[in-house]
Amino acid sequence: MAAKQKRKLEDLSMDEFLLSGFDSPDEDASEEETPRPQKKDSTCPNTSEKKKGRASMHKDQLSRLKNKDPDFYKFLQENDQSLLNFDDTDSSEDEDEKTYHRLPSVLEEASSDDDDEEGQKSPRKSKKTVETIKVTIKMIDGWKTALKTDPAPRFFREVTQAFKAAIATTMGEGGGQCRYKVADSSVFNALVLFCIKDMYMILQKMLNLKPSKDQNKPVLPSSSSKWHRNLTDIKMYLSGVVQLLSSLTEASVVGAVLKHANQLVLYYLSLPKQCRHLIKQLLKQWSTGEEMSRVLAFLALNKICRHKQKTYLNSILKQMYISYVQNCKFTSPNVLPMVNFMQRTLTEMYSLDTQATYQHGFIYIRQLAIHLRNAMTMKKKETYQSVYNWQYIHCLYLWSRVLSTLHPSDVLHPLIYPLCQVIIGTIKLVPTAKYYPLRMHCCRVLTLLSSSTNTFVPVLPFLLEIFQQVDFNKKPGRMSKKPINFAVILKLNKVNLMEKAYKDGLMDQLYDLILEYFHTQANSISFPELALPTVIQLKSFLKECKVANYSKPMRQLLDKVQENSNYITTQRQKATFGVADTAAVATWEKKVKEEGTPLSRYHSQWKKLREKEIQLEISGKERMEDLDLPEIKRKKIQDRKMEDKKEFKDLFQSDSSSDEENGGLKIKGKKSSPASDDEDDDDLEDLSDFSDDEGMEEGDSGDDDDDEKEGGGKNKSKAPKPMSSADLIKLAEGQEDVVEDLQLSDDD
Repeated sequence: MAAKQKRKLEDLSMDEFLLSGFDSPDEDASEEETPRPQKKDSTCPNTSEKKKGRASMHKDQLSRLKNKDPDFYKFLQENDQSLLNFDDTDSSEDEDEKTYHRLPSVLEEASSDDDDEEGQKSPRKSKKTVETIKVTIKMIDGWKTALKTDPAPRFFREVTQAFKAAIATTMGEGGGQCRYKVADSSVFNALVLFCIKDMYMILQKMLNLKPSKDQNKPVLPSSSSKWHRNLTDIKMYLSGVVQLLSSLTEASVVGAVLKHANQLVLYYLSLPKQCRHLIKQLLKQWSTGEEMSRVLAFLALNKICRHKQKTYLNSILKQMYISYVQNCKFTSPNVLPMVNFMQRTLTEMYSLDTQATYQHGFIYIRQLAIHLRNAMTMKKKETYQSVYNWQYIHCLYLWSRVLSTLHPSDVLHPLIYPLCQVIIGTIKLVPTAKYYPLRMHCCRVLTLLSSSTNTFVPVLPFLLEIFQQVDFNKKPGRMSKKPINFAVILKLNKVNLMEKAYKDGLMDQLYDLILEYFHTQANSISFPELALPTVIQLKSFLKECKVANYSKPMRQLLDKVQENSNYITTQRQKATFGVADTAAVATWEKKVKEEGTPLSRYHSQWKKLREKEIQLEISGKERMEDLDLPEIKRKKIQDRKMEDKKEFKDLFQSDSSSDEENGGLKIKGKKSSPASDDEDDDDLEDLSDFSDDEGMEEGDSGDDDDDEKEGGGKNKSKAPKPMSSADLIKLAEGQEDVVEDLQLSDDD
């Protein structure tokens, strides 16, 4: 029995034993499965149990155990009396309080005394960060004198710290974390001016660097024995120059900082991280800055690539090309100089390494070809727009300039043929009159590529085709004030195709391009055969064209081409070599080019005049055609009619009622109507539209006759004698002509 009770006691844990309620093991299973009583929360409002405590509760349970299970109670008395004999005052709450930490009922606020006790050195550190030295002009003068006489590192460190504080003010940081503080604008200007002017020479003296005799192999500052000693301060200063460059907006100040950065290029080349930051700012200035800033940024980029070509050339070429494409999205007369500058400078960068240029050219020309192929196969508006845009055309200009400038080059020569195919495919993509300006650009690119690389490209068929597609004899549908500038447009709208300025500009472009192409082939031994199709086409055009303004320049061009053809024929009759002798042919062509041909001499004179016109258009200056003509007020004419009506009141009464209503003014093609101001204006506008169809195609306007009629109308007030009805009608018709001409000139 004792062993059985002992095993039963061992199977129960202490917690289960205390919380089991001392139930008898012989009770039903339902009683065994009853849930255990939960612990009372200390926050529960049961005051009797709180006073009683856990010890008294266990004592009551043990007394009940004596009645329920006397055998087990007897076993406890024999083996463990301590479980039965304990005092009511015993409690485990004290032990729990000692074992576990309990949160206080009220939180106390932290006092500053505790902080002072925990960290006594923190106030001293905060004082160091707050206390700064204010820079004055007197301090700057002292640094300047000290560094010029003895460029010690400690003075350089002080200037660097002050320069950093000055740059922090431009970045919006206020210089609070710097040792020095620059609060005055005059101090800022004096400090920056001192650094830009004198810091380069101070660094050279401090590092004991002498200028290199060989410019291709300069002496890097990192080779100095004092480089590592001053490396931290030099890094800080170079970073400050880049930050200053990124925060400036004034063009003159940006130019001065760029000049200083150009001096420090070798220092940047010794520090790759600072050099990358400088390149980023130089590219920004090269693509978006003012004219002087662009030039200085390009010089710095070119210097970096020449000294460390393998490290930076490929990345700089890629970023420059991307910047070029981004800035060519829109084109205007003001933007063209910037685009041309970027083309020339980027070509100069590509000339540094033809191998790298071939890789870039192959990739980007192939990309242009892919866009063209997609447009030709898919035939959608989106794919057409990916080709017929300014970015695509300027890329064609760029690569034609690169291949033309770097010719002859065995490495780049294979790129000529695919580029020509891409340009020709661009012309043939949408061969309509709306895209004639784009065709002119492509023909100009092909002419440049053909003349510079000594490659025959059939450009003339794309120009002569226009003579067959456009009817130059047809009268224009409307007149226009301003000429169409083909240099800054790619397509024309329906209104432009109806204007007289469209045909005038198209004829000028055809004349320029045909003359330019023939000039490139003027010394060719095969010029007569090359010019024969053009001569036939121009003769046919002159027979059909009845407009003197269009036939006159084409006749002049035809005469010059025939004259040059006859000259080449005469010269090659004297030749003693055969056609297969290419070396002799090249020598003969070179000699003819040096002597000059009739077409080349005419082209040189024409080129001077044409360049003046182009410069005028690019500069954006107003020409006479661009000026808005002053409006002619019709009120004076109406007042004059009313005065005439009052003066000849009696005579007007004898005329018909319709003439009286119109004030004696008969309008052609219109029924008589009340002569109100609004209705008169509408009738005059209708007349101007009607007279546009009669446009002055050959320059005959008939202004002299109208002026004479107008003069006759002005003398009406001086006539004291009565006039007949027929004379008055003639006089009124003369006023009608004057009104028509005034309205026409106002619309034009």
